[in-house]
Amino acid sequence: MPGRTSERSRVLLSYIEDAGLVLIALATMVAVAQEVLVMVDARAVTLADLLLLFIYLEVFTMVGVYFESGQLPVRMPLYIGMVALARYLILDVKAMEWLEIIAVALAALILALTVLVTRYGHIRFPYGREAARPGHGTGGRGPTA
Repeated sequence: MPGRTSERSRVLLSYIEDAGLVLIALATMVAVAQEVLVMVDARAVTLADLLLLFIYLEVFTMVGVYFESGQLPVRMPLYIGMVALARYLILDVKAMEWLEIIAVALAALILALTVLVTRYGHIRFPYGREAARPGHGTGGRGPTA
């Protein structure tokens, strides 16, 4: 009996995860449509608009990877963060103090270094098949490098 309950719980959680992913994808589609309408209304496309669309594309990619593999690569949110910081700098650089500019640039550098360290760790210390288990490493849903 406990095995059945545990399995049902896993299935229920899987459905909840899938529903959450669908909700994220739908919300991202709405955000993309809203941004496109803003660009059409303005009759102009700026670099900030393109970077925002790129962020949305990364969110779609992240949802797709999670659906396909059941894993969330840790690097993807880091990439999104780097693009978001670049967009923030592009939009607000004229209104920012020099210390704020340096802080945002350092935050982007820290994210970039985190990606490098994560990639190095993934290549140098790959997950073994025997160590993989659901929710950890490459064996099931959960973060990976």
